[in-house]
Amino acid sequence: MISQRSDYTFKYNRSLGRHGWLRLTPAYSVKLVGRIIDDLPDTCNILDPFSGTATTGVVAAERGYKSTLFDINPFLVWFGNIKLANLSGDDSAALRDALRNVVLSATDTQDESLWLPSLKNIERWWSRETLITLAQLRASLVKIIDEPKNAGFLSLLWIAFARVAIEHSAAAFNHVSVSFQDDTVSHSKQEILLAFESYAEAFIASATAPLPGKGIVHLHNSASPFHEESQFDAIITSPPYPNRISYIRELRPSMFWLGFLGEAREAGELDWQAIGGTWGIATSRLTTWSPTHECAIHSLDTVVEKIKRTGEKNSELLSIYVKKYFYDVDEHLRSIQSALKPGAEVHYIIGNSTFYGVHVDTPDLYEESLLARGFKNVSSRVIRKRNSKKELFEYCTSATYGRAKREYRQTASENPHEHSYKPRYEQLRLLESEAKYLEKQRPTS
Repeated sequence: MISQRSDYTFKYNRSLGRHGWLRLTPAYSVKLVGRIIDDLPDTCNILDPFSGTATTGVVAAERGYKSTLFDINPFLVWFGNIKLANLSGDDSAALRDALRNVVLSATDTQDESLWLPSLKNIERWWSRETLITLAQLRASLVKIIDEPKNAGFLSLLWIAFARVAIEHSAAAFNHVSVSFQDDTVSHSKQEILLAFESYAEAFIASATAPLPGKGIVHLHNSASPFHEESQFDAIITSPPYPNRISYIRELRPSMFWLGFLGEAREAGELDWQAIGGTWGIATSRLTTWSPTHECAIHSLDTVVEKIKRTGEKNSELLSIYVKKYFYDVDEHLRSIQSALKPGAEVHYIIGNSTFYGVHVDTPDLYEESLLARGFKNVSSRVIRKRNSKKELFEYCTSATYGRAKREYRQTASENPHEHSYKPRYEQLRLLESEAKYLEKQRPTS
C-alpha cells in the first residue's frame, strides 16, 4: 500500500541544514529531488521554473550540478539566492559580529512605538508584548545590517528573524485558509532574542558548509516566454497544484515584516500573476477572466463543465479557476521549450484534486499538454498518498524534449511501486487491491 510518505514532503527537510531554514508547506522534499537528480548525467544543467524555497537548486548544488531557477515572488528569489550562497570563513565571522551587535542593540532598545507591518489583523498573529520585541529586533537589524534587499550575505540574519516571527505567532498553516489559536501567547523579549540568536547561529553553521555546485534564482513569471535559448538538460520542479493553496498565504507575514509587501492588495496582485493563485483579489478577478490563447488540453473543457454543473454555490467560480490554472500550465509548457536542449528530460511533481466530487486528473492533463507540445516518452507515476482523502495522490510526470529518452541507471527503491512506469491507473488499481487485502486481514473487534 502506498503511504503518505512524509519523507517526500517539507517535513523531511526541517533538520537538513539550509533546507530547514524556513518552512513552506507546499515545498517538496530533498529526498525526492535527490532521487531524480541521481539518475541524471554528471554534466546536466538543471532548470527549475517554479523555484519556491530553492530545494531543487540546493540539492543540485550539493551534488555538484549547475542550476538556474525562476520564481514570480521577489521574496522567494531573494531567499533562494541566500540559500544558494557559499559563505567564506570571513563571511561567517562578519555574520557572528553582526549578530552580537543586533542582539545588544535590541536588548537596549526600549522604544515601544516602532514601525509595524500593515498585516491585516496583526493582533491575531502576535500579542502586544511579542510585537514590541519583534519591532525592536527589526529596527536593530536595519540599524546594524540594513534592509533585507541591501544587506548582501548578512541577510541570513533576516531569515533568522522571519523564522522567529512565524514560530512565535499564533498562526497554523495546516488548512487551505490560515487558522489561529484562540489566544495569542505573550513571549518575553529574552525568549525571542534567545531564539533569534539560536536560529542565526544554526543558519550560519549550515551556510558555511560548501556547496560544490552553483545555482542562481531569477525573477520571472514561468507562464511567460523564456529568454534562455537551448541551455538546459533537465527540468526538475514542483509547480503549484490546482487546489487553491497559495504560497502567498504562508509567506505574507515574512514578506510584510521584511518589506517585500507594503499593502494587503499587493499580495493579491502578485498571486493573480502566479499559476493557481487565488489570494484576495486573485479570486474576485476570476469572474472576469477570459483566455488570451488557445489551449492544447482539449479534454479540459469536459472537466470544467462537470465542476460547473454540480450546481454548488461556488461551482462556476471554481470551474473558471481550474480552467485558468491549466491554460497557464499549457502556456508554460509551450514557452519552456525554447530553453531546453534536444533530449532534455522534464520532471514535474504535481498533485491531483477534487472539486465537489469531480476528479481533476492533473497528470493526465499535463500529459495531454506535453504530447501536444511535441514532448516524447510522456508518462506519470504515483509517488505518494497526499492525505487522508483516498483519491488524492502526488505524481511525477516526466517527458523528453525532442528525442527518445536515454537509458536510466537502475537504482534501488524503498517502495516497489515507486519507480514503476506502469500506466498510472494500473498502479492505482494495484494499490487499491493491496489496501482491500490488508483491510480484510485486520482483526475485528
